[in-house]
Amino acid sequence: MTELQDADQQAAQFQRIRDAHRLEVAEDYVEMIADLIEAQGEARAVDLASRFGVTNATVNNTIARLQREGLVHSRPYRSIFLTEEGWSMARASRERHVIVRDFLLAIGVRRSVAEADAEGVEHHVSAETLAAFKRLTRELARTGGSAAADRGAPRPAAAE
Repeated sequence: MTELQDADQQAAQFQRIRDAHRLEVAEDYVEMIADLIEAQGEARAVDLASRFGVTNATVNNTIARLQREGLVHSRPYRSIFLTEEGWSMARASRERHVIVRDFLLAIGVRRSVAEADAEGVEHHVSAETLAAFKRLTRELARTGGSAAADRGAPRPAAAE
């Protein structure tokens, strides 16, 4: 027979996951808006719809929510801009992505798979786990103990 966790502890874990799911869309959007602004000088709803594979209506609804949350500002038929809070969220999301991706590369995951997997994991991993990923990635880079070398995958630079 399986022994169950304490109900309050288990409920707290599931609440953390639900909170991460709600935050995931906001983080994806602000990160993509930042990428578009840096690459093209602007972020437009049509570009977001194309890159996320969703309708313009979905983008408009999400942008309206992000405006209410103070992450972006936009006017009809104009580009979308990040607020300082939006830029901060985008930077934090990127940093988490890099830490997860570099860890996966360090343990021998192919780059294309590491990029795709990091996109999901970055939103659901705790600060403690991120710190462990970062520490282990640095250690593997320092000692040359990467499984990546055995698979011919490029080894990441140590995550700082």
